[in-house]
Amino acid sequence: MAGIRGFTGWLGVVLGSPDPVALARFYRDLFGWEISGEEPTWVTMQMRDADGKGTWSNLAFQLETVYERPVWPNEAGKQQMQFHLDVGVRDVAAAVEDAKALGAQLAEFQPQQDVRVMLDPDGHPFCLYLDD
Repeated sequence: MAGIRGFTGWLGVVLGSPDPVALARFYRDLFGWEISGEEPTWVTMQMRDADGKGTWSNLAFQLETVYERPVWPNEAGKQQMQFHLDVGVRDVAAAVEDAKALGAQLAEFQPQQDVRVMLDPDGHPFCLYLDD
């Protein structure tokens, strides 16, 4: 089987948040993508490639009224991340500084020398890596 029948190629990623509008604005500023739909409980933005062309994907943020911040690295009995974003950059050190200026934190645990694990304002991990 080559995939599910009728798959259109569109894929969405959704992050839960106690404040989806604020988290969407963080990622808007981090990636430079515009918000395409904004309500208090649901915000969307279309992903774009390096040339600014829209892709077959979007990033969305939904309200989670019962939100527990994930811990990194995972610990038994603690809220675990559901997934993380890998973000390709041309200069990891510069990207870390930019992300920190926008409100991200550098995670204390860094498992690889060439990748930097960051935490967004709600604690979701995302990794900045050198993408040649």
